[in-house]
Amino acid sequence: MSRPHRAIAAVFAVHGAVAGTLATRIPWIQDHLHLGATLLGLALLCPSIGAFATMPTASRIAHRIGERTATRALIAFWAAALALPALSPAPGFLFAAMLVYGMAAGMSDVVMNGHAVSVERHLKRPIMSGLHGLWAVGSLAAGGVGILAAHAGVDARVHLGVVALLLLAAGAAAGRGLLPDRADADAPAPRRFALPNRAIAAIGVVGFCATFAEGASADWSAVYLTKVADAGPGLAAASYTVFMACMAATRLAGDRLVRRFGPAMVVRCGGGVAVLGGVLVVAARSAVPGIAGFALLGTGVATVVPLVFAAAGNAGNTPGEGVAGVATITYLSGLTAPAVTGWAAGALSYPAAFALITCIVAPTLLFAGALRPRPAPVAAPAGPPVEPPVRELRP
Repeated sequence: MSRPHRAIAAVFAVHGAVAGTLATRIPWIQDHLHLGATLLGLALLCPSIGAFATMPTASRIAHRIGERTATRALIAFWAAALALPALSPAPGFLFAAMLVYGMAAGMSDVVMNGHAVSVERHLKRPIMSGLHGLWAVGSLAAGGVGILAAHAGVDARVHLGVVALLLLAAGAAAGRGLLPDRADADAPAPRRFALPNRAIAAIGVVGFCATFAEGASADWSAVYLTKVADAGPGLAAASYTVFMACMAATRLAGDRLVRRFGPAMVVRCGGGVAVLGGVLVVAARSAVPGIAGFALLGTGVATVVPLVFAAAGNAGNTPGEGVAGVATITYLSGLTAPAVTGWAAGALSYPAAFALITCIVAPTLLFAGALRPRPAPVAAPAGPPVEPPVRELRP
């Protein structure tokens, strides 16, 4: 593995560790601020607002100061933002903290994936699926630390503050090995938005369904087991770790599965596994079946995002435009899913909320065919153009 590959892999792992750390301490934040399901769902909507307010600026920042510099700066911003939610003394402060957290999430995600594409082109071989797998590994490792902290009763303010400092240092060290910035002063600034065309929209439906289940499960699995299965803090936090472990293992094996069965079959089978997991979660009233259900959900949706990005890159007018169009759909789904889940849980119940999630992930079985590789267009035969015959005009 080359130095740029190791560096961007470490950046992905750090990014995943930030997300995994906060997810395991959401029950602590909910209890500390005495938040109901609806109010917590509103707080979890704030990251999506912050992300979509700033994501369009991320590629322009990278264009202005360079991918390497932007990646290093924004991964530092993301790590620092981890400490803010636990420090919030009241719900209003939590909303502001989650807004900043979302800003850091969206911008760092866009820039690091952009630099990953540059590294992939530099190496002349695919690495994106493995990088997303390493993101899950980083989140898994941080989730394990979160389990220990929650089980030991460590104050989340201490836990998140220490982890934020460690990840700041790790991100700074990784950033030194990224590819150097290239001087592209004459290159045009990137467009703010890339609207998906019809083909990309069909692919986006698959991404929307899967990432909705992923986002909801990641943020609500621990809360679900606490409220429905009466699980303790450590066991509840373990649900997130199991979920991410299954995602990581499946994503790391995803390239091999795609080579053997094709992307459409992999996504269709994954959708079936995810639906089965959702049914098990809804039916569970104890911790073990609930954790098993979240494990199946993680396994089922694991490979969808990398495959959706690959299919969109081939379906768009250019690879970058296709990925940008579908990323807007999937990112919106992943960030709004936790809030919608909270509202459904508050208005109905937690099992009813995950019944809704199971219904949302089911269409991946129907639309998986949109990810089939498209045949290359047949080139016109070489030779001079043939002019149409001239008809004689008669009165």
